Amino acid sequence: MKNEFSKTNSTYKKNLSKQKIKNSQIESVLISSLFNPKKIPENSINILENFDMIVQDVFPLNSKQLTKLPEQIRELSHQLTDSRDERRLSYMNDKIFLTAYVRYFMWWNLVRLTRLFSNIDFSKVDLQENDVCVDLGSGPLTLVIALYLARPDLRKKNLTWYCLDLSHQSLSLGENLYLSILAKTSDEFIKTWKIVKVKGTLGTPIKEKAKLITCANMFNEVFQSETMPLDFLAKKYFSQIKNYASQNSSFLLVEPGVPRSARFISLMRDAYIRDDFEIQSPCCHCKSCPMDGRVSKNGKWCNFAFLTKSVPDKLQKLSSSAKLPKERAVLSFVFATQSSPQTKTDDTKDEKLLLRIASDPIKIFHTKGVSKIGFYACSKLGLVLFIPKKSQVVFSGDLLQVDFPQGSLPRDKKTGAVIISAEG
Repeated sequence: MKNEFSKTNSTYKKNLSKQKIKNSQIESVLISSLFNPKKIPENSINILENFDMIVQDVFPLNSKQLTKLPEQIRELSHQLTDSRDERRLSYMNDKIFLTAYVRYFMWWNLVRLTRLFSNIDFSKVDLQENDVCVDLGSGPLTLVIALYLARPDLRKKNLTWYCLDLSHQSLSLGENLYLSILAKTSDEFIKTWKIVKVKGTLGTPIKEKAKLITCANMFNEVFQSETMPLDFLAKKYFSQIKNYASQNSSFLLVEPGVPRSARFISLMRDAYIRDDFEIQSPCCHCKSCPMDGRVSKNGKWCNFAFLTKSVPDKLQKLSSSAKLPKERAVLSFVFATQSSPQTKTDDTKDEKLLLRIASDPIKIFHTKGVSKIGFYACSKLGLVLFIPKKSQVVFSGDLLQVDFPQGSLPRDKKTGAVIISAEG
C-alpha cells in the first residue's frame, strides 16, 4: 500500500498544468510551482520514504539508543533555536547530536530541498562534464544528496563536489549516505559524483574554482557568533563566497524561512544584482524586494511553504514522538546565475505581469461582511495582494502570469500592497 508521500496530490494534478482564469478584469495563468510533488523522481520518493533505514544501515543504533532518539532530537532542537547561544559550532562532532541531526533534521531538510530542487530550472547553470561544484557548510552532505535525488539530468554528469564543513565526522557520514543512496538509485547512465571532503569554515581555500556554489542552513548557524549588522555580514559573506567561483558561475543559497534568515537572503540577492547576476528563482524581477524582512509595522519576509500532509509517515511519527509536530515546511532561498546584457529581459512589456505567491491563504473581509481569499505576492510593481477566482487553487511558491493591470489600482490598507483581483 503506497505511503501518503508517494500519492499524487490531486489538487496539484488538477491545477499545475497551465490554466487560464478569465473574467472582465484579468486573465491569470499558472506558469509553475516551487513545490510540485509530481516533479520528484519516483526512485527518489522511495529513498525519502525509507531514509531512516538507509541511515540505520550506514550508522546503526541498538534498540536502547533508538528509544532515546526522540529526547535527543528535542534537545538538539533547543540547541538550534532558543538555546543556540549555548551550542558549540562544532556540535556535529558530538555523536549524540550527529545521530539526532541525521535521523531527523537531515531527513526534514532532504524533504524540503528535494521538493524545491525538483521544481526550479537548472538549465542556466550549464554544468558540463568534469565541472567543479562547492557546497559550503555541508554537514552530512544534505544539499548534495538532495540535488542528486532531485535532478536525474545532473546525475548523468561527472561532477566533483568539494564539501566544506567543520566536522570531518559529519562529512564522512554524509559521503557514506550518498554512496548508499547511489547504489539504490543508479543505472547504466548514472555517474558517481566525486566527493572531496574539506574540513574548515567559510573562507577556507579550495584548490579549484567552482561552476556552482551552494549552501543550505549555513548562515543561520554562523549568525550565532556574529554581532555585526546583517547588511555588513551580507557584504562580507558575498565576497567570501564569490572567491570560490569560476567564470559564469551560479549560486544557490537556502536558509530557514524565518525573518532574520529571510532578511539575509534578501541582502544577498541585492548583492548579486549589483554584481550583474540574474536571479533565476524565486524572484520574477530584479527590482527592489518588497518582502525584504526589514523591521517595520507591516514588514514581511520572503519565504515559501508547503503543507506536510504528504511527508513520509515515519518522519511524521518521529516528529510527534519528539514533540515537534510540523504542519508546514518553510524555507527562504535565492538562486543566481551570471548574466549578460542579452539575457536580461523585462517581465511585463506592459502587457503581462509575473506574480510569485509568497504567503498562505489570507481571509479578506469587505465592508459588506463578504469574505474572500487572497495571497500576498511579489512583483515588479512591489507587494501585491492577489485575489484569485474562486475556481482557481493557489499555493505558496506558485508563479502566475496576469494581464498587466491598467489605470489606478486599489491598495491594501494594512500593507499598502497593490490589489489585483481576478474575481471581477
